[in-house]
Amino acid sequence: MSQENGLYLYCIIRSSENVSFGNIGIGGRADEVKTVGYNDINAVVSLVPLMKYETSRENMMAHELVIERVMRDYAVLPLRFATVMNDESDVKQLLKVKYDRLVEELEKMEGKVELGIKAIAKKEVVFEEILLENNDIRTLKEKIQNLPDEKTYFDRIAIGQMVENALKEEKKKYRKIILETLEPVALEMKENKNFGDRMIVNASFFVDKERESQFDDCVNELGEKYGDKIIFKYVGGIPPYSFVNLSL
Repeated sequence: MSQENGLYLYCIIRSSENVSFGNIGIGGRADEVKTVGYNDINAVVSLVPLMKYETSRENMMAHELVIERVMRDYAVLPLRFATVMNDESDVKQLLKVKYDRLVEELEKMEGKVELGIKAIAKKEVVFEEILLENNDIRTLKEKIQNLPDEKTYFDRIAIGQMVENALKEEKKKYRKIILETLEPVALEMKENKNFGDRMIVNASFFVDKERESQFDDCVNELGEKYGDKIIFKYVGGIPPYSFVNLSL
């Protein structure tokens, strides 16, 4: 018995005609990615088996690949991974019911791009900077450096705590500098969860495409000033997940 098929939804675009984006559908079968529309609003879809889609690297990359392909030509509303509907009539009904909201959200996305920044402290460099700037830590460290470990246990704990507190303050300082440099160029900014004790900033920025080069310049400026202390990871032109407030 053959497996029942459904439609996998990648994103929503605005177009008055049907569009094909090639045989790049999720699932490894090379299904055609095309549009199903209501009026001038279209869902970008491909035929897939009706099943649960695991959040594997392969599936996630296939999902992202399609959206990135569509973004070359259209403003997009990216949909959550593994959004599957039964058939075209269900998709068209969804577009009809959500039409006004989809138009509103697509107009917000027109001519905009999401850019991502991660700033991560270079531990050794920042630690050296803390030692240079903090007399208490430096003095205590020098005091115990030639003493046996068993006599310096509590002092080493104290130094660790002082360094941790100083690192938090350093991160606050650089976070403020980074966000004050980049936020004025963006329409919106969203901070995401930091990972690890060295991450200073993990943020997404919603930027007008006309100001993208200005944003690039600001990132480069930060890299030139603080690249000896901070690793900057800059990702541009990604689907605007962080700034889509849409529930289907």
